[in-house]
Amino acid sequence: MGKSLNTTTPSPLPLASSGQALKKEGAKLESIPATGENHAKGQRPLAGNAAVLETKLKNTTAKIGVVGLGYVGLPLAIEFARKGFETVGIDLDKTKVALLQKGKNYIQDIADAHVSEAVKNGSFRAQDHYTKARELDVIYICVPTPFTANKDPDISYITSAAEAIAEEWRAEDGTADGTPHAQLIILKSTTFPNTTEGAVLPILNETGKQVGEDFFLAFSPERIDPGNQKWTTANTPIVVGGVTPACTRLAVLTNQQIIEHVIAVSSPKVAEMEKLLENIFRSVNIALVNELAKLCDRMGGINMWEVVDAAATKPFGYMPFYPGPGIGGHCILIDPFYLSWQARAYDFETNFITLAAETNESMPFYVKDLVFKAVAELPIRLRDAKILVIGVAFKRDVDDTRHSPAIRVMELLMDDGAKNIAYTDPFVPQLWVKGQTLTAKPFDEATIKSADIVIIATDHTQYDYEFLVRTASCVIDTRNATQRITEPALREKIVLLGSGRRQER
Repeated sequence: MGKSLNTTTPSPLPLASSGQALKKEGAKLESIPATGENHAKGQRPLAGNAAVLETKLKNTTAKIGVVGLGYVGLPLAIEFARKGFETVGIDLDKTKVALLQKGKNYIQDIADAHVSEAVKNGSFRAQDHYTKARELDVIYICVPTPFTANKDPDISYITSAAEAIAEEWRAEDGTADGTPHAQLIILKSTTFPNTTEGAVLPILNETGKQVGEDFFLAFSPERIDPGNQKWTTANTPIVVGGVTPACTRLAVLTNQQIIEHVIAVSSPKVAEMEKLLENIFRSVNIALVNELAKLCDRMGGINMWEVVDAAATKPFGYMPFYPGPGIGGHCILIDPFYLSWQARAYDFETNFITLAAETNESMPFYVKDLVFKAVAELPIRLRDAKILVIGVAFKRDVDDTRHSPAIRVMELLMDDGAKNIAYTDPFVPQLWVKGQTLTAKPFDEATIKSADIVIIATDHTQYDYEFLVRTASCVIDTRNATQRITEPALREKIVLLGSGRRQER
């Protein structure tokens, strides 16, 4: 999405109760099956605009809109299009829209044929404006939620989308034939609790429309795992919380058209906090093993990777997490700071969560120090050393470089004077680092032999790691990608993060 001029970070929003919870506090969550009537289990049939929208969803005549055609929005839009819904994608990035209008796909997790077919048969179209968005029945908001340089939340993409939708409502009240038209708005962007009701709802209320009657509003957090072939948009269970009971029921029904399991919770706030819990859980556990990996290196003689694998033999009460050069992607890095920022408005410090985030952010610095130690053993200075980074995506086998720790390591080395840094990555042909455009080198003998230090930052499965180690002079492995290499002469070339081996090469 193109960014609006409104970039002001809002003050923490009070968690005032809407008084419209669907279920009582502490109620057992229920996965609502994709079939069955809404009035089952004692629910009254929906009425008025809600009933009209319910009918459209059930007979596949509802028009679906998706704002933000990135890793979350585009797969969502294509799923609806493939189910027979007329779907409109809105993104202010003209480059993305131009590609989609030609049937070209740019998201790795979607089959190219699915995009081209949806465009060809007319079930999906993309536009770089909100014109006629008022004619849509459901609009998903799937825009970025970054943080500022001070790590405060920036929800301006969300508020800008809400303002654009509200402006469309003001432009014409009703459908093309003049009949009343009520939309369901579903926010999917990861954010802090009370964004839906405290930031989006007031913008929509300013149009004079009444939530639960003239329009419907819910939060349903994304659960996208780039590169995961097992868990996709269609089969990953999701959570939904609406502002009113009717909002929740319509949001559940909408998602059931493309998703197998939909779980209703009592409010948008619960759904918003649930998403943060998912990602903070991972952040805290990764931080734990990262800290222990550094301790193993300090102590010597204890391999943290072996420790984790040994602990993983316990069949209950344990889940393995592994150390690495840092964390990347959109959610795990950002979400702890979103919650910590809001907690401060209540005179509450999330010390444990913040410390975990800081520990993970320290790992690129630790990798940089490993490089310094390796260079110190060579007859060259850092500025003359040729450094090759293996993999720059934030995780294995994807092209996503958002907040990649590999890029952060490269930046830190450049800041300290490194002049000769190159990279290879089959998924990332070009990279912008510290004002420089870098082009990926081939993964071949010449490239590897030319490097004084090789850093395995992302362990893509396409790489032949034995060939890499045999060819390289020194390999710093931050992912345990070389674990299957046992030949002593080759192991001597490897500096493994968390291996407990002191660098006395």
